Amino acid sequence: MPKDWVIAPPWEARDRLAMALRVSPIVAQVLYNRGICDEAAARQFLSPKMGDMAAPETLPGAIEAADRITSAIEAGRKIVIYGDYDVDGITGVAILWHCLKLAGANVEFYVPRRLEEGYGVNAEAIESIADDGAGMIVTVDCGVTAIEPAARARELGVEFIITDHHNAHTDENGVVQLPDAIIVHPALARNGASSYPNPNLSGAGVALKLAWAIAQKLSNSQKVSPAYRDFLIDAMGLAALGTIADVVPLLGENRVIAQNGLRGLPSSRLAGIKALIQSANLTGQTLGGYEIGFKLAPRLNAIGRMGHALLAVEMLTRADEAEAVRIAKNLNQHNADRQRVQSRIAREARDMVIAEGQNADGVRGIVLASGEWHAGVIGIVASKVMEEFGRPTVMIALENGVGQGSGRSIRNFALHEAFAHCREHLISYGGHAMAAGLRIESSKVEEFRAAFQNRAGQLLTPGDLRARLMIDDVVSLADLTEQLLADFNRMEPFGAGNAAPRLATDWLHLAAEPKTVGASGTHLQVQLTDGHQTCRGIGFGMGRHADDLRNHRRCRVAFQPKVNEWMGKRSVEMQILDFRFPD
Repeated sequence: MPKDWVIAPPWEARDRLAMALRVSPIVAQVLYNRGICDEAAARQFLSPKMGDMAAPETLPGAIEAADRITSAIEAGRKIVIYGDYDVDGITGVAILWHCLKLAGANVEFYVPRRLEEGYGVNAEAIESIADDGAGMIVTVDCGVTAIEPAARARELGVEFIITDHHNAHTDENGVVQLPDAIIVHPALARNGASSYPNPNLSGAGVALKLAWAIAQKLSNSQKVSPAYRDFLIDAMGLAALGTIADVVPLLGENRVIAQNGLRGLPSSRLAGIKALIQSANLTGQTLGGYEIGFKLAPRLNAIGRMGHALLAVEMLTRADEAEAVRIAKNLNQHNADRQRVQSRIAREARDMVIAEGQNADGVRGIVLASGEWHAGVIGIVASKVMEEFGRPTVMIALENGVGQGSGRSIRNFALHEAFAHCREHLISYGGHAMAAGLRIESSKVEEFRAAFQNRAGQLLTPGDLRARLMIDDVVSLADLTEQLLADFNRMEPFGAGNAAPRLATDWLHLAAEPKTVGASGTHLQVQLTDGHQTCRGIGFGMGRHADDLRNHRRCRVAFQPKVNEWMGKRSVEMQILDFRFPD
């Protein structure tokens, strides 16, 4: 499907900001496109400092939760940290475990099995934890929809504290429904709307801020003790992993966590972090958003998808150096297994969309279900199907009469709200606007599909289904220098809310015949010129455009600039994202 190029309009003040910051005007334009329009904000963005973070007491529920947790520690009560099984939950659990262990707490952790228990807090787990003698349960990255489990904990005499960042459920009238518990949440407050400056804090970020509040409480000071200061430095690295992996906007406080945490990860004192980095062959390297999103996070996620995430939590908490290395190797194997299963399901899902006509012009939502799919990887596949067909997509893995579903959405279609609209067909649901999960009886899938597609048809226009490519600036080949990329590197880490800069050219001509490369000729290698300079480009998976280039001989290119090193020589090249050819 052709992409609509959305090119940001030139900002009239870009040259002035560029001079003040001593960067390229292109960088100033990119900053403006991210909503950063003045020198002070730009300097803070390019050099985020720990002092830019909001104080823990401003996070709704944090101080009350810290008070209750420290009281439980002093009383010797057993505390169980109940976390989600993705990277955000795993790292958040590790943060709170290390925090409480440092205080001498009697602390354990519990992570539900994705395939058997599904997402979130379940009453059976609460009962099991209570039977094992827990006096307090603290959730991480889940719990804001756990109304019945919270009530069950109260019945059993177990104190229940929720730390979460997901959307709460609402009733038929749109009234927010919350569990009866202390809730630490950046976007929720019981006494009205939250005024916290970062409503997009990740689950691990919430855990970090709560740990900070606990550290202050136990240090009897706003300034924490040296031991807790060292702990918070390592915890920042864990929070950076969760923040980047959970695809929350990397702006404001999230950017402070991500950049400062990444800076410290390579020298982390945690055996589990060292083993994880070593397993991905990243030892000694600078870590950015790409290394987290495509190297480290998939390894942590894989064990939760294919096995039990408890092993990943063990690696980041109790494991010594030898055990951490053993677990990291195990994660690598699970990740390889995940990739194989994912590839098979992706092929089947694509064929199913076409065979069932769910890519037809009049269909604006996709719901797929199969008893042959692994529930642990359907979320990744849903994302790929959504990207290919441009429609909100729900994938459901069926087993023993029940389905676990995972969805990914497009702009202008909030997935958790769509699930709420279809709640009569679901056992449970939860999540965010762009990603959400559900449980459903197998017999209700067809009814849910009809309701979901009807809702998509009501809210989405044909224009919403067209893929858009956001372009930060139109540049000449002479602009593509190593200094420009050095300036761009100051904007790392890239991710949600701070995408890696995307640029476009004016019309270029072929400087040499295009080549298809790769084992099956799926990639495209080009040399393009504007008449003054020549630049090489690589288009991964774009070999199909070779004939278009040969026929037209000229094109415009949307791309990301990259430094290529070969035989000791460095050059700036284009990683091509899309072409435009003459009509």
